[in-house]
Amino acid sequence: MAITAAEKKKYIAKGTLMVDEGLPLWFGTFADMMTLLFAFFVLLAAISTIDPVKLENMADGMGKSVGKKEELDNQSMSLGDIHKETAKMVEEMKEDPKTGEKPVEVTTGPKGVTVGISSDISFRSGSAVTKPEFLDILKKIIPTVKGSYFKIAVEGHTDSDQLPEALRSQYPSNWELSSARAAAVVRQMIVLDIDPTRLEAVGYGEFVPRDKKNTELITADLIKKYNSSPQQKARNRRVEITFLAPRGGPVGRSEIVSGGTGEKQ
Repeated sequence: MAITAAEKKKYIAKGTLMVDEGLPLWFGTFADMMTLLFAFFVLLAAISTIDPVKLENMADGMGKSVGKKEELDNQSMSLGDIHKETAKMVEEMKEDPKTGEKPVEVTTGPKGVTVGISSDISFRSGSAVTKPEFLDILKKIIPTVKGSYFKIAVEGHTDSDQLPEALRSQYPSNWELSSARAAAVVRQMIVLDIDPTRLEAVGYGEFVPRDKKNTELITADLIKKYNSSPQQKARNRRVEITFLAPRGGPVGRSEIVSGGTGEKQ
């Protein structure tokens, strides 16, 4: 049986008297905590750097979880594909019997995928002329370069040792030597039929030690710290070939996700 309008007003009036005016006391504390948490995560996002390769691999994993991903054969390699191919190449290499390390190291970061090659097998001391061993490694990387569309940065790095006086007429400092080595690698890549408009050569001298953390600022003490042993100096003498992530975020090749909820182009 439906209640009358008068009974409805009576129930509303009675309910109003049973509820305290305003929000509960605990609600203010809860709102403050939520605001602080929100500000904390915004701060984390602001100071963080995004690794485009890991982001791409995560997207691929999510695609596989909702269906089978069919990649289009006529598209270029993505950063994730490049990382897999170069990592596979390193796995097949033999370790240096002297150091117990492999001459090539593959890393990822905000810049893209980086292939670091020990300078000790790349150049003679104080020279910017590539060794035959380096050319063998470079030829293994070239198919991956040709199969992708990313711009390539070739970076030369040295240790903190000053050059012998006999070499200073040609290379006044490590800046000139590292730049000359990067340019020498670029020339080799052009000879191996890489479009020169995709390439850039950069010399960093001793100012980007190999084991430097992203959160560390470059200072004279930091450079000294990472050049305090022959082993550290050997790691710093290197050439890095980086597949540069496009500005504005990673760009992967076109793909179709089938068996799921839709398509991804």
